[in-house]
Amino acid sequence: MLDAFTWYKQSTFRWKGEKLVVYIDSWGLTDDALPPADLLLITHAHGDHYAPDDIARVKKSKTVVVAPADVAKELSGNIKPVKPGDRLDVAGVKIEAVPAYNIDPARLEAHPKRNNWVGYVLELGGNTYYHAGDTDHLPELNRIRTDVAFLPIGDGGYVMTVDEAAGMAKVLKPKIAVPMHYGFYPGVGVPADGDRFKKAAAPVEVKVFTPVHPFANK
Repeated sequence: MLDAFTWYKQSTFRWKGEKLVVYIDSWGLTDDALPPADLLLITHAHGDHYAPDDIARVKKSKTVVVAPADVAKELSGNIKPVKPGDRLDVAGVKIEAVPAYNIDPARLEAHPKRNNWVGYVLELGGNTYYHAGDTDHLPELNRIRTDVAFLPIGDGGYVMTVDEAAGMAKVLKPKIAVPMHYGFYPGVGVPADGDRFKKAAAPVEVKVFTPVHPFANK
């Protein structure tokens, strides 16, 4: 279910199927000989998720980019702007854009609801994957049914704390939860947070990925 995924850093993942390559977010796509993207999804405009130079490394003429309106307007090519609630079928992939914003009073302006930034629910290879983007545990997300949930854990400064994300995992009840968005950005978690999340999310099964890029935080 997760064998086709590679974690680069922060919230950037690649899914590589037999005939399809999908990237989610774009910070850290700096390796040599990266397979070109058929589909690239951007969750929001922050530089640890949307990196134009990294996009250029994998974006080809055939690449479809799905992104919120403020990101989409900066890009050229086959661009699909989305907002929360949109559903589309791109490159043979069924996609739903879902809300991603903060509700905790201490971080309301980190990811404001008014920006219409998103997470994504995708169908890939017969399974359903939810990539939450940067978000708090929003009541409207509790309806999501997914085989795998990629959840940001941070340290509570910009996204959920480890415990908040673990609580969200227990509500969503995915077959597997995957922590992301920690260990790379100043003030956003340390490498050990992945194992902390694994313990806190029990009995939900958790897969802690090893990133391509070495963790920056200690």
